[in-house]
Amino acid sequence: MISILVKNLLRSVGVLLTVTFATFALMYGDGRGIARAVLGVNASDEQVQQEVIRLGLDQPLLVQYFSWAKNALTGDLGRSFFTGESVTSALSTRVPVTMSLVFFTLVLMIIISVLLGVASALYGGWLDRIVQFVAIGGAAIQAYIIGIVLVFLFAVIWRIFPATGYVSPADDVNGWLLSITLPVLALLVGAIANAASQFRSAVGDTLQQDFVRTLRARGIPEWQIIFRHVLRSASGPGLIVLSLGVISLFGGAVFIELIFALPGLGQLAQSTAILGDVPMVMGALLVTVLVILVVNFLADLAGAALNPKSRIK
Repeated sequence: MISILVKNLLRSVGVLLTVTFATFALMYGDGRGIARAVLGVNASDEQVQQEVIRLGLDQPLLVQYFSWAKNALTGDLGRSFFTGESVTSALSTRVPVTMSLVFFTLVLMIIISVLLGVASALYGGWLDRIVQFVAIGGAAIQAYIIGIVLVFLFAVIWRIFPATGYVSPADDVNGWLLSITLPVLALLVGAIANAASQFRSAVGDTLQQDFVRTLRARGIPEWQIIFRHVLRSASGPGLIVLSLGVISLFGGAVFIELIFALPGLGQLAQSTAILGDVPMVMGALLVTVLVILVVNFLADLAGAALNPKSRIK
């Protein structure tokens, strides 16, 4: 178990360094371009060169990256090139918005997908056909299209939920729940469609195993077989679905935040990327990659703990 922990930890650190350096190289590679974007198109070459030196963009790329990484370890992610706002301060207000969307969608996805997947694998028939139909439909329809439809139905026609905007739970809990309901539903449809189908396949395969027939022959109640043995054996594929689901939800959240005008991480990354505000983009990227790596790390550990076969290498 310790070897799995160390191996996964080293792999996560390697992925983090690779992703951040690749993005850093792409974003910071054109120092003069960044400086001109900050100063505007009317800036002279001399002013651009002075800005390059002021921002430290005249240093070799590796020196710039290690300086950024060293500061990031202390919590200093720099300041916006355009507004001077601290990146850490900007992230502190944006991250909770995105995390609330992803967290609630993920919890609902796990509960509903497991129930639908188990019921579909157990009973088949019309329920299985519905799950298959929803899986195909959910994979074909993007979250932002579902979001637009939800806004039209529940905000424009029936006026149950607000069409755009975000309310902090510190200001109004009911307003907060209303403001995130439609965005969560928009993300949830596609997430459930994919996850329920995967859980159905994993549970269905496990139900065909010899040990399940042995347990049934011994007269053990079906619910005990499902919840104590089948789900545990199917946990490996299920945790993989969970890991991939987190990545997918973060990707979908970028578009959903734009549609619903939510001041989250995706909106910050999109708006600052257009401006060329590199420190803000790197900060948003770093938080996103860290969350995904932590979820994958925990999923791998949970898989190893629940299924001893996964520890055998």
